[in-house]
Amino acid sequence: MKRTSAPLNLPLSRKPSLTAATRAVILAASAAALAGCGILPSSNGSPSRTGSKPPVSSTQGDISNRTADRTCFAQLSASGVRFDPLPDAYGAPGCSKLGTVQLSALAGDRSRFGISNIGPVQCRTASAFNGWARFGVDRAARQILGSGLERIETMGSYSCRNVAGTSRRSAHARAEAIDISGFVLKDGRRISVQGDWSRGSAAEREFLRVVHKSACKRFGTVLGPDYNRAHEDHFHVEGTDGSFCR
Repeated sequence: MKRTSAPLNLPLSRKPSLTAATRAVILAASAAALAGCGILPSSNGSPSRTGSKPPVSSTQGDISNRTADRTCFAQLSASGVRFDPLPDAYGAPGCSKLGTVQLSALAGDRSRFGISNIGPVQCRTASAFNGWARFGVDRAARQILGSGLERIETMGSYSCRNVAGTSRRSAHARAEAIDISGFVLKDGRRISVQGDWSRGSAAEREFLRVVHKSACKRFGTVLGPDYNRAHEDHFHVEGTDGSFCR
């Protein structure tokens, strides 16, 4: 008779319980692995990436600037100015053309005025320029010189350069300034800053001083022959912020 072995009543195997120290080690290792993938949850519960720059997005200021530019373009068009909006562009450090236009004609009470040698101009500066041409220059020409304005001659607008003798960028580097050298009237006369500020007739000298003074009411900075020798041949008109008139 075979002897059968009685079944062994061995206890089922159980996973060993984890000590608090072991659990802490495992959690730390898991956190390190997640950190290596760069997907640790941020404090607000949404995934955030570590070790890389966040994607670039438009700031509230950028949006406000674009809205202001569109509003300015619409107002400039409604005033009768002829222009083309230009794409934003950056040049060397500190040089940019943002919210600029290319002017082709300014609007007056009775006609449009031509502009020579002008480049990109920020819209707000262009708007001030148009208001000055219409209400300051043309009306002064008719009242003082007996002939309306035909064209404004400039020495340019945008230029990526510093203020002379300094390391500071000029307003020209941001297309915020225009240099004006002369005015051509409908009767063909040409009134120049260089030739007539001091040596013109009494009426021509008065006209230039009246339009210089009226520019100070519209632009933030206005510089002319009385400022320094660098401006003896033109009016420098700049932006709409500030109040410096010389």
